[in-house]
Amino acid sequence: MADLFTRDQPSEPAGRPLADRLRPRALEEVVGQEHLTGEDGTLTRMIRSGSLGSMIFWGPPGTGKTTVARLLAGATDLAFEQVSAVFSGVADLKKVFDAARLRRGNGRQTLLFVDEIHRFNRAQQDSFLPVMEDGTVVLVGATTENPSFELNSALLSRARVLVFKPHSAESIAALLERAEQAEGKPLPLDEEARLVLLRLADGDGRSALTLAEEVWRAAAEGEVFDAAALQRIVQRRAPVYDKSQDGHYNLISALHKAVRGSDPDAALYYLARMFDAGEDPLYLGRRLVRMASEDIGLADPQALAIALAAKDAYDYLGSPEGELALAEACIYLASAPKSNAVYTAFKAATRAAKENGSLLPPKHILNAPTKLMKEEAYGAGYRYDHDEPDAFSGQDYFPEAMGRQTYYDPPDRGFEREVRKRLDWWRKLRAERSKQP
Repeated sequence: MADLFTRDQPSEPAGRPLADRLRPRALEEVVGQEHLTGEDGTLTRMIRSGSLGSMIFWGPPGTGKTTVARLLAGATDLAFEQVSAVFSGVADLKKVFDAARLRRGNGRQTLLFVDEIHRFNRAQQDSFLPVMEDGTVVLVGATTENPSFELNSALLSRARVLVFKPHSAESIAALLERAEQAEGKPLPLDEEARLVLLRLADGDGRSALTLAEEVWRAAAEGEVFDAAALQRIVQRRAPVYDKSQDGHYNLISALHKAVRGSDPDAALYYLARMFDAGEDPLYLGRRLVRMASEDIGLADPQALAIALAAKDAYDYLGSPEGELALAEACIYLASAPKSNAVYTAFKAATRAAKENGSLLPPKHILNAPTKLMKEEAYGAGYRYDHDEPDAFSGQDYFPEAMGRQTYYDPPDRGFEREVRKRLDWWRKLRAERSKQP
């Protein structure tokens, strides 16, 4: 390992970026993913077993997904093929599959690495299934998006999802030390500037090495940069917080509480701070949807629709144009009437479901598709509500052992004032109908 990060030999191509020159040449040299590549890591165990299955690598940019895929192919003597979902279509995939079948016929399997696999549509994702099933390829797909949402279930059922973690400050520091060894000189940064550089990388190893290159290019002989000079050179401001640490949770908590507390100005301030810190806007969109359901609910049924529309608008427009839609939703939610009645009712119903999960619904509301079920009185006595006065029969629908329960208690404000009137009307009718012979 000592000679791995020395200067490139003269025979190597000139002008290669530092991040490319420092690519690990063995799995154990990968930094920051020890849970996968360490001595007892998941991938290390797979290699020892002598068998690889198809996998999805899920993690942020610059965490080594492509590098690890190449190393896996080398460690298992598989042919390595790489395609990108951004630039490849069905015709390109067909060529890759044909080449892999030819190799397999000659006794060698192919590891097919698909970068940004989530960008393939459902039909394109389905095209991988036959070659995965017959062993033509071992598929390794890389994605920065949640596979549960972006990949179809058939593909996920045939591949194991492995999570790549953002680089920690420690692993970024280790990469910078390797870079200094490769360049044969220290980074011209004082202690504070070096810490700022770790934050600027924001968990991305490739970004850290690119920033280091920029610093070396900018430094005159003997010059050492402080934190302010570093940020001028790289034209990038350090993130306000580490998105995986306390700052992230503190700000999203402050945003949520400002919305709940009906303070649109404070809510907008925290939203803007999170944008400025580099937070994923779609994460913020998802949190706004949750706030609409948890803290507003049916007090203003439009709140959920507006939050969803804002999330979709950002997804459609991207940054920075789409951020305004999220700001609009944030202000709407903060200024809407508040109610957690739906949230409270759902929690109560969930508890009841866990406690009474074995109880059968009353027989009169169950269908009777077989003769035996009819003989057992399934469906007997059921009254079709649309045939009743006011389209309301007043029957009980809870299991008989439970009796009627009340979980949802809407407050007398916002649209839920109207919902309460409706429920009061149904209760009055139910009481009247229960007295009838």
